[in-house]
Amino acid sequence: YFDNNDMSGARRHANNALDVDDKVSDAYQVLALIAEREGDRDLADSNFRRAISLDRDNSRARNNYAAMLFSQERYRESYEQLEMVASDTSYEGRALAFEGLGRSALPMGQLVDARSSFQRALQLDGNLFIAALELSLLEFGQKDYITARRHYQSYLTIIEFLQLPHTPRALLAGIQIEGYFGNEELVENFTLVLSTLYPNAPEYQQLQRLSDAN
Repeated sequence: YFDNNDMSGARRHANNALDVDDKVSDAYQVLALIAEREGDRDLADSNFRRAISLDRDNSRARNNYAAMLFSQERYRESYEQLEMVASDTSYEGRALAFEGLGRSALPMGQLVDARSSFQRALQLDGNLFIAALELSLLEFGQKDYITARRHYQSYLTIIEFLQLPHTPRALLAGIQIEGYFGNEELVENFTLVLSTLYPNAPEYQQLQRLSDAN
């Protein structure tokens, strides 16, 4: 029901399950997802915690809870939940959990943890374009330009295959990394896309500052 955007049906189904057994972890997880979708953050938080307390091995509930925490910029809490998920070798979304670990580590300044998490994510699933992009930025920041470019080229390959648009962050990364190697055609193309589609993005403002500095 939830996946079909039928919130009333999903809520009814979850509540029916709880009427039979009030200790069904997945039912509370569904109620948490509904509450989150409807903007009831406190209720969502409470239901996620209830789901996890009933089944500490419910990695799907932990992963979904971590996603909500990340969206609320509660990065430490998100990281802690994802550590548990990533340690579950039977969880089918483990690669994405490692990618989430890396994303949660970045705003906390844990760059070493972020790098190792992104590397592990790509080891499990080579098609995770966010992990590839973030690794390219981390390596560029460490002045390992060759490795940065290798990861960025991987990102480009995945994005082209999936036919996904570039984010402002990815465009600026390409301008910086490929600019270092003198790839003027890509730099001009990405600069045009960034300025045309995302003129109000922080990344475009950053590009302007970098251009002024040069």
